[in-house]
Amino acid sequence: MNDLSQASINAFQLLISGNSDIWEIISLSFGVSFSAILIATPPALVIAFFLAFFQFRLRRACIALFNTFMSVPAVIIGLTLYLMLSRSGPLGDLKLLFTQQAMIIGQILLCFPLLVAMAHASFQAADRRAWETAITLGAKPWRAFFTLIYEVRFGLIAAIVAGFGRVIAEIGCSMMVGGNILHATRNIPTAIALETSKGEFAQGIALGMVLLVLSLSLNAGVSIFQGKGELRS
Repeated sequence: MNDLSQASINAFQLLISGNSDIWEIISLSFGVSFSAILIATPPALVIAFFLAFFQFRLRRACIALFNTFMSVPAVIIGLTLYLMLSRSGPLGDLKLLFTQQAMIIGQILLCFPLLVAMAHASFQAADRRAWETAITLGAKPWRAFFTLIYEVRFGLIAAIVAGFGRVIAEIGCSMMVGGNILHATRNIPTAIALETSKGEFAQGIALGMVLLVLSLSLNAGVSIFQGKGELRS
């Protein structure tokens, strides 16, 4: 049996046996990324809605800015946030560097432009009459807004899934502002990088399996939702 096969078997055993270190890393990674998505999604949807349904100066510039920020590397955001949160930085007094809160902030900055851009595309594809009709019938703006969200829910779900996929697997930002500290800020991507560099392939493969299963599950879920939407339309 070659080393890769043995490492894969050991990886399965680590996951099945409930290895505390492995599952602590998984729990921390999911907790940080879910928190980032939950915080970023509401304001991203509101901004995307305004960009799609209202005309104002610099609207096109704002859209272009969000589209541009989607491609900013995670390590650049991590470096910028590191400089802001370091002792000599303007936010150094908050003492957030190398904490989960700093990781959440970094992941919010990573996923926010993607959420806005994809949600904006979904809102633009919606029938504007749904919003106009709801307002004409006397619905309050916030109620009409939620009606519109329901109409484009499949596109918005895809945006949220894409945003979550962006942050759960990123390594540059989490490494720089989190510090990869065991039992504190070590998440799945940083742990994979560390364990692989040490030659501990079993743990790296086990964590990689978790990311792979997560990716397949999320994409399968989105496909099922979109399929239901096509059947109803």
